[in-house]
Amino acid sequence: MTTAEAAAPARVMIDDTVARLEELIMRGELPAGARLPEQQLADTLGVSRGPLREAIRTLEGRRLLERTPHAGVRVVQLSLEDLEQLLAMREALEGMACRQAAEHMTAPEVRRLRETAHRIEQLLAEAPQSIFASQADTDFHRQIAVGSRNKWIERQLCEDLYSLLRLYRLHAVRRPGGSAKVTAKEHHAIIDRIHARDADGAEQAMREHIRHSRDRLLAQVKEQG
Repeated sequence: MTTAEAAAPARVMIDDTVARLEELIMRGELPAGARLPEQQLADTLGVSRGPLREAIRTLEGRRLLERTPHAGVRVVQLSLEDLEQLLAMREALEGMACRQAAEHMTAPEVRRLRETAHRIEQLLAEAPQSIFASQADTDFHRQIAVGSRNKWIERQLCEDLYSLLRLYRLHAVRRPGGSAKVTAKEHHAIIDRIHARDADGAEQAMREHIRHSRDRLLAQVKEQG
């Protein structure tokens, strides 16, 4: 057995622990600001402290957890200023991702993107609140990030920003903002520009979509305190 083969089961266990720990955070069972009790968590997840500590380090890298001197590791507690800065960064990164996606996405990738947009449209029409629990909206943006073929932008968005935004949406916002028709129209406008290989138009359409989403989200967060 090679070293890589021997390490594979351990990696699977760590990845599974990461996913389960992240879900505890997203469900609010580990609320914002909560300190992580290692032994209790290890018992809850049915793992030893080794995989748990690796999982904690992974989620620290994604900014869902933060380590502070003399206080240990806690679930991140984002301020309004944090959210505003994240959303400003998101506009810049997703705008560039969409520009590059228009240059690189294949026809099958564009078709799958259209299917995801239709799924979001259906969710918003039938059960708007379920959009928070669903990964459909994140999937739409993730597909574009992957389609950009820019591994640096993809990493920043998919491994960091989207998890933080999902956490904020799940716990700070109690209803979807904006019109479902507006959201659907913006998604399809983005896809149309990507399909047409219009890099300038794709970037502009994405930036407008992110700005509208940002304005709605910030308005709701401020309204709800």
